Amino acid sequence: MVTTLTKKTKTGTLQLKWVRSAICAPFQQKLVVKGLGFTRLNQVIERPDTLAIRGMVAKVPHLVEIVEQSKVRSKAVS
Repeated sequence: MVTTLTKKTKTGTLQLKWVRSAICAPFQQKLVVKGLGFTRLNQVIERPDTLAIRGMVAKVPHLVEIVEQSKVRSKAVS
């Protein structure tokens, strides 16, 4: 019996932001940040919403945060 535990967002992607430096973090946590694809501090990236990505984010919650998906603003044409 296999069950899927993924909670998909509307678009199926997550926006992640690197918020804290990994200078004093253990080497494994630095590898997780690099594996997510971050290259700069305060960088926002978009990744697919999968259990693997959520697991990586769960390993470094003090370094990375999930950015809230804001509603798309529609341009008012006057």
